[in-house]
Amino acid sequence: MLNKYLECGQIVRSHGINGGMIVNHLCDSYEVFANLKHLYLKIGSEYKELNVKKCSQYKNAALVLTSEILNPEDVTKLRGQSLYAKREEISKDEDSFFIVDLIGLEVRDADTNELYGTLKDVINQGAQDIYVVTLENGAEALIPAVQPFLDRISLEEGIFIKPIEGMI
Repeated sequence: MLNKYLECGQIVRSHGINGGMIVNHLCDSYEVFANLKHLYLKIGSEYKELNVKKCSQYKNAALVLTSEILNPEDVTKLRGQSLYAKREEISKDEDSFFIVDLIGLEVRDADTNELYGTLKDVINQGAQDIYVVTLENGAEALIPAVQPFLDRISLEEGIFIKPIEGMI
């Protein structure tokens, strides 16, 4: 089952006297993060909703003001905490996937269906993602997540690749 809440940022520190938070966003872009109207703090197994009043770019991070956090002391208590968003509130292209949903999928040959291993991690290098695959023998392979190497992805069936000689 897919997670209802996805981690989308981490509180770094307070900013100003009105409860402003500097947040390192984990979204594909600042714009995706800035369009979120609600953020959530995980407290135990529950998620507390925060209503975003304002979000602006601050260097390589975001400056976030919410209706619920009103002073720097509250932000200081939350330093290092992750912020979450509801899956359906994060905009993404129809043919793209959340990384958290891909981790653990089987990686197979697109032509032969041979099992190579499982996806361990995704490294974002700017131009394209790099898939870190743990192979059946325990070694790791790095697969660029672009055509012609990446054939297709199915959350039910796995990730299908077309490796070149020496890639695996």
